[in-house]
Order: sequence, then structure tokens, then C-alpha cells
Amino acid sequence: MTRVAQSFAFLVLVLVAGCGFHLQGRQGLPSSLARVTIEADEQQSEFVASLRDALSAAGAKLEPRAGEGVARVRVTRDRVTERVLTVSSRNIPTDYELTHDVRVIVDGPDGRELLAQEDFSLTRVYSFDERKLLAKEREKDLLLAALARDMASVVLRRLGSL
Repeated sequence: MTRVAQSFAFLVLVLVAGCGFHLQGRQGLPSSLARVTIEADEQQSEFVASLRDALSAAGAKLEPRAGEGVARVRVTRDRVTERVLTVSSRNIPTDYELTHDVRVIVDGPDGRELLAQEDFSLTRVYSFDERKLLAKEREKDLLLAALARDMASVVLRRLGSL
């Protein structure tokens, strides 16, 4: 590496460090959420699985059921809706909107409510082409999985602020 390239790399490093930029790391959780269980009507949903993974990655120990010293994350709503946005001249849908709505309540290990009922919502739009039906169905499935991961990340950031 030449001296000019080294100087340039050092300058970029100093500028990035000085602007407050930092890489996204693990989301920290309060000590009250060190041991947690997730209660949901649908335990196999994409969102619950993503939330379970996110909590585990953040350092929480997941418990199979509530007990002494275990916080509870209650998912009282986990709903995905699909709405037609636009249609073609032949009255065939061309754009859809997917909305993922989640309602969460968090109780601390001592039983008191840490987070009152709070609603979260994310929306994504995708196009549809009937000539590419299989590909578009796969795109929709991938988009739903990404929405669930994004929603779990949003909820985890909220839990980190408790």
C-alpha cells in the first residue's frame, strides 16, 4: 500500500470515528429481561420465532414457561394483512401491501408490568405479475419472513429501552 493510500485510509477512519458512526452490535437488554418466556397464541409464527432468536442473540435466557424470576413477553396479537393497492386495466391486481401488526405486553420477573400494551406495525409493498406466479409467491413468502425479522428487531429495540 502506498503512503498516499495509507494516509487516505487513516483519514477516512478518523472521519468515520469522529462523526459518531458505529456498527450495529448486539442490542442490550435490561437485567429484568435476563430470563424470559414468550407467551403467544401462535408459538410457531414467523414473528415469535424471530423474536425468540433476537432475544437469545441479545443474551436473554429463554425459559419454556413462566416462573419465579422469569419475565413474560406476551404477544396478544400477531396478524399479517394483505391489501390490493393497484389493479391493471383488465382488473387484475398488480401491487399489494403487506402489513404486520403486533401487540406486546411485558411483565417483569416480579410480576409488575414493565411495558403496557403496545402496538407495532410494519408495512411493505410488492408488485404482482400473474405471468410470474411462482416467483411472485416466493417473493411474498420471503417478504413475510423479512417483515417478521424486522418486527422482532423493532420490538427488541423497544425492550432494550425499558
